[in-house]
Amino acid sequence: MTWTVVLTLAIGVVLKLIMSPPSAVVAWGISKFALHPKLNSNDVVITFNGEHLVEDDKTKFIDIFNEATFLKKYEIFPGNEELFLHPKTDVIPFVIHTKSSKNIVTFYVYRYEDHVDVVKQDKKKVVSYRLRADQLLSFTLSTKENRIKAI
Repeated sequence: MTWTVVLTLAIGVVLKLIMSPPSAVVAWGISKFALHPKLNSNDVVITFNGEHLVEDDKTKFIDIFNEATFLKKYEIFPGNEELFLHPKTDVIPFVIHTKSSKNIVTFYVYRYEDHVDVVKQDKKKVVSYRLRADQLLSFTLSTKENRIKAI
């Protein structure tokens, strides 16, 4: 009789956790599949035109990138990945390299006059989307003179 009560109680607890998991578990599950994840400035390397960003610029850029609003996802058909990774445009992208669990994820951030496009490459999977980030459109790097003065 006691085994039946204990077993029923244990099954009830497991079912309750499955039907309405704690919010920490839900947040973790959603963050694993987020298209536009929140990045940590300590875990990323950002380059622009082949040069690494200074720590202040990197932190500022990541903060603005994290606050950006996701607008829409572009459809990429198999075979068209190169058109998104290396578009024929004069815009020089910011390249963000970060490590996500075991994989290295690369973000290419293209700033146009009126919008920001991001291409995310994880292994061989390529995803492209548009952000709304007015501060990212007006983001400027500190000049070399300012970097030398800061040192």
